[in-house]
Amino acid sequence: MTTATPIPAPPDPLGGERYRLTLPNTASAARIAREFVASLLGREQRGELVDDARLCVTELVTNAYRHTSSSLVRVHVAVNRKRVTISVADYDPLTVQALAARHPGLDQPGGRGLLIVESLALAWGTTSLDDRLPGHKAVWFTLGRSERARVPEPAAPA
Repeated sequence: MTTATPIPAPPDPLGGERYRLTLPNTASAARIAREFVASLLGREQRGELVDDARLCVTELVTNAYRHTSSSLVRVHVAVNRKRVTISVADYDPLTVQALAARHPGLDQPGGRGLLIVESLALAWGTTSLDDRLPGHKAVWFTLGRSERARVPEPAAPA
């Protein structure tokens, strides 16, 4: 089993649009966040990212609901031509290392949400929001085209 290795601060997309949603940390929060993200990506012509974004934001909002004492969850979405970065902020000053250490063994039920996020995202991580919201953190992920160079297909023989 691979160990998640989150990056401490989200990459700031160049240009693009930014959106925010603040909602009560209730059982329906994940569904509302999922619909919010899907509608934004559809509007921004990023349909190829909708399914992965819906799954990842559901995992993060569900974690906030199940594992924090937050009364509110804040979802931030930044979209540009190549990428979308989504963060979920809550009241839980858990460190990056403690968050990554939560992963269960393969024989234990549940707890694989961050592994799913890691497998789908170009990058993911956590950041402290203490400078603006003491005791708050954000977990974020970025989806989009990889920056890896594609190997061109060989030319057909003449």
